[in-house]
Amino acid sequence: MAGETVITIVGNLTADPELRTTSAGAQVASFTIASTPRSWNRNTNQFEDGQALFMRCSAWRDLATHCAQSLAKGMRVIAQGRLQQRSYQANDGSQRTVIELQVDEIGPSLRYATAQVQKMQSGGYQGGNANGGGYQQPQQAQQQSQAPADDPWSAPAEPEF
Repeated sequence: MAGETVITIVGNLTADPELRTTSAGAQVASFTIASTPRSWNRNTNQFEDGQALFMRCSAWRDLATHCAQSLAKGMRVIAQGRLQQRSYQANDGSQRTVIELQVDEIGPSLRYATAQVQKMQSGGYQGGNANGGGYQQPQQAQQQSQAPADDPWSAPAEPEF
């Protein structure tokens, strides 16, 4: 990732993620995050919305499936990824350039909501540890058999004193 522009954006999904499969068989989810800055106006004693940023996003492979299963229109999310720029020729012959966020990590914002997280059981790369790091919907977790003995997610955390 050297030399790439990594950003984090917090905002709301403008629509449900759209899941597609490429001709090569890879899954991709496309969605837009609307991020609107707010500032306090001392003269009116209220918050005022600034100009919204609508960031087009894409998530690939397992992350695409997880986004489509877990996220919905209106949800507040936190996404981190790499800005990608691509140019193409439009139908009218004009040259166009778009900037898109290729999402590496995404999840619900817990500022105004709660979430239940379930560990994903799959053979794919799940992050930096051997125990994985992905998630799945609760109904899928109920179908799983007993977790392995060395799985730190399988036992409740013990309080630290």
